[in-house]
Amino acid sequence: MRNIFLTFIILFISSNTFVAAQQSTSSDPKFNFNFEKNVSGEKLPKDWFKWGTYLVLKDTIAYSGRFSGKIVSKGKKESFGCITYSIPAAYEGKSITLKGFMKTENVKGYAGLLLRIDGRDETLEFDNMNKQKIEGTNDWKEYSITLKYPDEAKAIYVAGIVSGEGTAWFDNFIVTIDGKDLQNYPKKQYKADLDTTFDSGSGITFPTLTEAKITDLEVMGRIWGFLKYHHPEIGKGNYNWDYELFRILPSLLKVNSAIKRDELLIHWIEKMGEVSTCTKCEKTDEKAVLKPNMIWVDELHLSQNLKEKLNFLYNNRFQGRHYYVEPDHGAENPIFKNEDNYDEMTYPDAGFRLLSLYRYWNMIQYYFPYKHITDKDWNTVLRAYIPKFINASNELAYEIAVLHIIRDIEDTHAGLWGGGDQFHKMLGENMVPFKVSFVEDQLVVVKYYNPEHKEVSKVKVGDVITHINGMSVADRKNELYTYHTASNEPTRNRNIAVNMLRSSDKEIEIAYISDGIKQKHTLPLYDLKELDIYKKDAKECYKLLNKDIGYVTLEIIQQEDIQEIKRLFKNTKGIIVDIRNYPSAFVSYSFGSYFMSKPTDFVKFTIMNPKNPGEFIMTNSIQILKGSETYKGKLVVLINEETQSSAEYTSMALRAADNTTIVGSTTAGADGNISYINLPGGLKTAISGIGIYYPDGGETQRVGIVPDVEVKPTIKGIQQGKDEVLEKAIQIIRNEK
Repeated sequence: MRNIFLTFIILFISSNTFVAAQQSTSSDPKFNFNFEKNVSGEKLPKDWFKWGTYLVLKDTIAYSGRFSGKIVSKGKKESFGCITYSIPAAYEGKSITLKGFMKTENVKGYAGLLLRIDGRDETLEFDNMNKQKIEGTNDWKEYSITLKYPDEAKAIYVAGIVSGEGTAWFDNFIVTIDGKDLQNYPKKQYKADLDTTFDSGSGITFPTLTEAKITDLEVMGRIWGFLKYHHPEIGKGNYNWDYELFRILPSLLKVNSAIKRDELLIHWIEKMGEVSTCTKCEKTDEKAVLKPNMIWVDELHLSQNLKEKLNFLYNNRFQGRHYYVEPDHGAENPIFKNEDNYDEMTYPDAGFRLLSLYRYWNMIQYYFPYKHITDKDWNTVLRAYIPKFINASNELAYEIAVLHIIRDIEDTHAGLWGGGDQFHKMLGENMVPFKVSFVEDQLVVVKYYNPEHKEVSKVKVGDVITHINGMSVADRKNELYTYHTASNEPTRNRNIAVNMLRSSDKEIEIAYISDGIKQKHTLPLYDLKELDIYKKDAKECYKLLNKDIGYVTLEIIQQEDIQEIKRLFKNTKGIIVDIRNYPSAFVSYSFGSYFMSKPTDFVKFTIMNPKNPGEFIMTNSIQILKGSETYKGKLVVLINEETQSSAEYTSMALRAADNTTIVGSTTAGADGNISYINLPGGLKTAISGIGIYYPDGGETQRVGIVPDVEVKPTIKGIQQGKDEVLEKAIQIIRNEK
């Protein structure tokens, strides 16, 4: 769990996110070491990120090209800032060198290049040029760092750093391993990468799916996934495990008895070679929150010989760096590697569709920290979905089958985040120019994305929509229900509401109630890309309310705002922190410390054990330290179903303060760093990859952050333009009823 607090940055993903156009050089290098790739509106060059507290950004003062990276210290003598780039250490070699150009201005302390090589649990090699004491004002000059490149390396960090005062610019970084430029250096070659046999299709055809044949395919899926994550030869990358499935399936489909099936599977396992006895294989930690077990081997009624093979493999499982999965080098959530999404297959054939099911089911089985709190027993899911995936008759049917199994893990971080073209076509690419939400169990207009369309749309904020194209809102909601996964019902309603008024048509007819009068209107629809759906509501990050209460929204907060917030609100009666949004900066620690009178536990995690798939171990509690000053007034935190992931984590941090009241309604119940999953057909989904718990072991997933004082918006309040949650927060600070 080293440095987990520095890397716990959780992104809220939306299926309708639009990415700004990217500028790139004509050579389009693999890594953006020359700082030239940039995304419009972003402060940092593409793929670069910030360490430390200083201002870090892109700049047009460059050694060559158009852009460089820049660090400005703002006179903070005891701190530092880095502009940083991370690379998976998927290379072989003996030494690694970072070269780059640096320019400095009025540096007091030092500036330099930084190169760091991390293993799984520790930093293995490190140099930040601090011993060279580069300070003052210097024109562009090339510098370099060379380190050993350890076999156990998992992550490479390259950076520019300023410690102390001053400004520095960085440009034209080059990373080499054994003298070979990483831009062209091939990754470590695995035998699995060379297998292209089924690139054009699996060639698998399935017979009629009798109960016996479904049982055979269930056994196959269980054992295929077990071998994938336990067998040493697969872990080493010696087999393309997707394609090995297609090699064994034709024979499996021909067997007509469990005895023949088990003999086939034994022979299959033996073909992969002898497994040596493992002297380092760990036993399951008795304190583990989730523990793997081999009870399924008995429940499937396998032959004694096959059971012995599988149990021996478990006891002598792979212990090295796995070809298909490893923990992230920061938060330690699972990173699923070398999983081709076969995006050239818009409608994967039946073999690839079964592979999709097997891949997803086993990822959840071994690497989902919340598998134990789903409504469905995950052990029953694989069998139920075998016919649904195999018999999916077209691209849309396949996408819906994937959506349904994603729904079954009940994780708001899940969803169809990539691909799903036919599903989105079914929903439609046109929408109304206003937002609707379920308020008091009715569909209510809550704001306009584009106010310029108010006149033609006619409906007002606070109007209640009752029918859509002649269908009742309740029936339309039920129609969409099965496509939306969520950790709890308020969040599912949030997600469904977004799609209630989508269509492929250019207009939609609604019946609605406005000022107590039933009305009908045909609304023009607009292309989703033309609407300001993601426009932030906040115009200012912080302000005084009636001169005695501070208000802060995290929607647009930046690290540099925090010092001014402390100065401006120091003598107020209370501070309201609005987290009914997604924070624009990760401020759990930097802002949370302002409200702590002593170091305070507020969270602990469950993380995967890479040496024992299926085991999740609870960490010690993480603390927020006391800041240099502690706020004396009341703190009120506003939450609702829009509060998700990093927003929930920040809410937990602030709840740990001395005088906090949480006001609003239950949050999204999806916390923990995101792990992405690729599936055949170009589909992409995700899971919450680590478990998030209160220090006493209390759950947050699905439960969400439960408010101390529950306040929900009302239709009347929306019609009157009130923010009833904010009004309650003000009453609490003033001790009013």
